[in-house]
Amino acid sequence: MILMSRSEEIILLAVRKLAGRAYGVPIRDQIKADIGRHWSFGVIYKTLKKLRQKGYVHKISGAPLAERGGRCRFYYEISSAGLDALEEIRRVHVSIWNGIPAPTVGKKTR
Repeated sequence: MILMSRSEEIILLAVRKLAGRAYGVPIRDQIKADIGRHWSFGVIYKTLKKLRQKGYVHKISGAPLAERGGRCRFYYEISSAGLDALEEIRRVHVSIWNGIPAPTVGKKTR
């Protein structure tokens, strides 16, 4: 079993949620909506590169855009290996938390 980092998991989930509309800005916005934190594009693209190397996402070139001076926008789509990895990490999270009561805010445990 190969586990992914938390940042890889968060970005892979954002790509999955965006379903074919995933590129830098929407990925960043999705992460902000999901975890309430602002991530830099550097962190996002570095992690996307790792996910591509693992075969979890595909990078797809879009059509040239006039507002970008004719440059293409690159989209990311989750691969079947990426879906398998997400299912595995979900299984691991459930297994780890099995038997542990949900944490409560403000109460100390012994």
